[in-house]
Amino acid sequence: MSIFARRKSIDGVHDNPGSERLVPTLSWPHLVALGVGGIVGTGIYTLIGQAAGLAGPGMIISFLIAGVVSACAALSYAEMATMMPAAGSAYTYSYVAMGEPIAWFVGWT
Repeated sequence: MSIFARRKSIDGVHDNPGSERLVPTLSWPHLVALGVGGIVGTGIYTLIGQAAGLAGPGMIISFLIAGVVSACAALSYAEMATMMPAAGSAYTYSYVAMGEPIAWFVGWT
């Protein structure tokens, strides 16, 4: 088997049923608050002046487009997390979907 064609199956990524698991303690309001706090803390206060200088009145439209793209990325990560509930994030997802070389590159970056 070639190293470029090596992949894990989705069943091989699941947590072992006999092992100890972390108990989820955050509910959706906590996660929404973390998301909004991250967006407000980094994006709005640091980039709004630069965006206004470059885009002018089109800044609102650019923020809306960026919000839609971010929501699509968040929903796709949520879908993948329900299919593969193991820790690993983008590395694990890319290992299953695209193979080991791409997963290595994702993990390296």
